[in-house]
Amino acid sequence: MNKQQLIEQIKLKKSFLCVGLDTDIKKIPEHLLNDEDPIFAFNKAIIDATAPYCIAYKPNLAFYESMGVKGWISFEKTVEYIKKNYPEQFIIADAKRGDIGNTSQMYARTFFEELDIDSVTVAPYMGEDSVTPFLTYEGKWVILLALTSNKGSHDFQLTTDTEGERLFEKVLRKSQEWANDENMMYVVGATQGRMFEDIRKIAPNHFLLVPGVGAQGGSLEEVCKYGMTKDCGLIVNSSRAIIYADKSERFAEVAGEEAKKVQEQMAEQLSSIL
Repeated sequence: MNKQQLIEQIKLKKSFLCVGLDTDIKKIPEHLLNDEDPIFAFNKAIIDATAPYCIAYKPNLAFYESMGVKGWISFEKTVEYIKKNYPEQFIIADAKRGDIGNTSQMYARTFFEELDIDSVTVAPYMGEDSVTPFLTYEGKWVILLALTSNKGSHDFQLTTDTEGERLFEKVLRKSQEWANDENMMYVVGATQGRMFEDIRKIAPNHFLLVPGVGAQGGSLEEVCKYGMTKDCGLIVNSSRAIIYADKSERFAEVAGEEAKKVQEQMAEQLSSIL
């Protein structure tokens, strides 16, 4: 999916919601545990219920890898289900990969060749040669960690050099030498508030993947106020607040209702630019 196609989906659905599939076997409704593949059964129901209201899905690899081979099978089945039944959805593998060049090549091969996923999150700490192998695939996206929403983000990301430039700003500036806004996005946590203004000074046209709205306390209104562009420029992720909104047999229906609420809030935010 290219940038213009992504923008068209946002306009069509009046939504920039990404549903995070952080599926934990210990948190899904108990009645699903009798299923042959409880994780996939949960994901399938969530996807069917929320697809009208979102433009992307983001499976977090840690939740699948924690179950070994069975988890990977559930992950692959989930990806295939989305691609077959909802091909308009943008799929993000939240894997936070990044290593020396030949290792990154293997990570890129996994997600872009074997699984044919639209995008993958990548950690930039090891520099250019750890990121560029992901950028050799036409039509695929790298989503680079820039300024995250966790408490520990202050340990490194906000530290400054002798010229007063913060580390996350250096990541934004330097990485734009490797790619452009047609194949690179940035992760910026929703809890960063007015820091989005600083992000936009350096990356005015890139899409931002924004986790942290909902259970982590980020404000959608604040994110839009400081981070939205004329083309929206945002993919806002919500995981727990949607997928774990209910643990009864109505879990999927309730998840759909919660996704619709977020979509309606997003439609209101988009009304000024659409």
